[in-house]
Amino acid sequence: MHRMILAATITAVALTGSTACATKKYVNTQVGEVDGKVTTLSGEVERTQQRVNEVDEKAAAAGEAARAADARAAQAGEAAGQAHAAAREVAMKTDAIDKANRRLVYEVVLSEAQGGFKFGGAELPDAAKQAVDKLISDLQADPQAVWFEIEGHTDSVGSAKYNERLGLERAEAVKRYLYETHQVPLHKMNVISYGEDRPVGDNKTRAGRAENRRVVIRMLS
Repeated sequence: MHRMILAATITAVALTGSTACATKKYVNTQVGEVDGKVTTLSGEVERTQQRVNEVDEKAAAAGEAARAADARAAQAGEAAGQAHAAAREVAMKTDAIDKANRRLVYEVVLSEAQGGFKFGGAELPDAAKQAVDKLISDLQADPQAVWFEIEGHTDSVGSAKYNERLGLERAEAVKRYLYETHQVPLHKMNVISYGEDRPVGDNKTRAGRAENRRVVIRMLS
């Protein structure tokens, strides 16, 4: 009886020891696998972080290049603005010198009182055309060698805006006739409208208004 109890006890201890050894081995195996996966993930994380750092460095370099390009563009724009201002100043000075060197050669006035423009009209009448023809024939120099300043004027009837436009249309009619009939170059003619601002007659009288409806042609050497 005692022998049977002892044998059972030894068998139980043996079984318990075997189970403990198997469990420890299983745990060690699982821990090893987990450690391997952790190591692999750590490597992936390091490589990912390295790629992120490389991207950040490239982005920083691109940003620096963009800022440098913006700075160069700003400098170029400033230089262009300065060049434009200098060119405009030179052009203004040249124009001022050119005007200062011109002198009046001839002047003619085309008014309604002299057979010129009718009330509210911008069409060049035959009498005005004849006056322009005489002007060109009386001019000793070649018409292409002089400058023409053509001023359009009106009476005070109507709004200032309307009269300014009407004065310009009258001056343009003379310019067109000089160009088409006498081949005066367009760049040799300057047109301006004074509207009702420069009357030579009394706008309160019919005769005065007729005088004010006019075009003045000046030829400058």
